[in-house]
Amino acid sequence: MKNVVLLSGSTVGSKTSTAMKYLNEAITNQDDTLNIQLFDLKNLDLSFSDGRNYLDYSGDTLELTTALMQADIIFIGFPIFQASIPGTLKNVFDLLPVNAFRDKVVGIVATAGSPKHYLIAETQLKPILSYMKAHVMQTYVFIEERDFSNGTIVNDDIIFRINELATSTLRVSKLYNQLLEEENSQYDF
Repeated sequence: MKNVVLLSGSTVGSKTSTAMKYLNEAITNQDDTLNIQLFDLKNLDLSFSDGRNYLDYSGDTLELTTALMQADIIFIGFPIFQASIPGTLKNVFDLLPVNAFRDKVVGIVATAGSPKHYLIAETQLKPILSYMKAHVMQTYVFIEERDFSNGTIVNDDIIFRINELATSTLRVSKLYNQLLEEENSQYDF
């Protein structure tokens, strides 16, 4: 059974949490055999990274970091603040080892108040994920404030793109795991 972690990477606001709930539903509709965990930083009491091994933390910090380390697929949702990722999300990355995302496929959902910030995922988040050895999906979902109303997504194109992100990420993960199994089967040990 594959482990999927959805991370809503902010302690404020509701749009990213809303988008991640839609994504959770899209993933569940495609494959109900997955072990899916949804973490919302608003509901967690995380320690500030101080350089310790992630296993030396406790409580919510240990639960989140362990889930991320054990995940096969990760979806990261984040709002764009001051033309960057939230500091709370960066703290999550700082809690993890450098190779934390090796052999993991990562999909991205970004929410923003303005279309001017659509490249923040490219310039801020993807380099961090690549450095941590993730296989980052090329396309991501960018959602503007105008796409939300009363706690729901009202733009059908956004819902379609969320569903497509779920489909393509699950597909890439399946193919990647098949390649890894083929490579590992070449060895006698």
